[in-house]
Amino acid sequence: MKSPQKPPTKAVARAAEAAPHTLDRVAFGKRLRAARKQFGWTLAHVAEQSGVSITTISRAERGQLALSYEKFSALGRTLRMDMGAMFAEAGTQARRLDRPIVTRAGEGVTYRGLSIAYQFLGTQALGKQMSPILGTVHARSITGPEDYARHDGEEFVYILSGAVEVHFEDGEVVHLARGDMLYFDSRIGHAYVTVSRQLARTIGACTSESNLMLSAREGGVREVQRAEPAAARRRR
Repeated sequence: MKSPQKPPTKAVARAAEAAPHTLDRVAFGKRLRAARKQFGWTLAHVAEQSGVSITTISRAERGQLALSYEKFSALGRTLRMDMGAMFAEAGTQARRLDRPIVTRAGEGVTYRGLSIAYQFLGTQALGKQMSPILGTVHARSITGPEDYARHDGEEFVYILSGAVEVHFEDGEVVHLARGDMLYFDSRIGHAYVTVSRQLARTIGACTSESNLMLSAREGGVREVQRAEPAAARRRR
């Protein structure tokens, strides 16, 4: 006679509830492959356009490799995939941002990247100018240059719990504890590392490169270019 089954623990129940909102590598890879095939593009063409290696794209399509934010955002731009459509939960219909979008607690779509587990919020909205993300930083160290992410736009991060160090490719390191925030140009190589006993939890947003941002940067360059001849004339 079989003994009666014990009711699931709260932890098991929570995991079962969370599972439907997780986008695993295989499902994500199928989306990448379907988008590429829709255009009739080869791996070599996508690699050339995105800057992501053929090997990385191939392994990602087969669900054998997790991608960093830098790589999946580069592939998304090349394959013309909206970030919402890229990480939307299966069976969810994405739509234009013509009315408020609500993501209930625990209903964000989670994708475990190389150093961060990303929980994407508001994935139902197409064409968003920013991507709101809950993050769990599981990286504990930086192993090499490939750990640094670089992507268009700007980035905001706020520490909900734990502590992180944000390493920049120019050697600057910013320590952030609970309640601290950081805002920076995400084209600069950057990497997050948890330095607290528990894995750090963050909330943040990444923007796309808007026309306003682009014109502001170009305007800054023009101001410098105009200032240089003037300074040269004064030296004469």
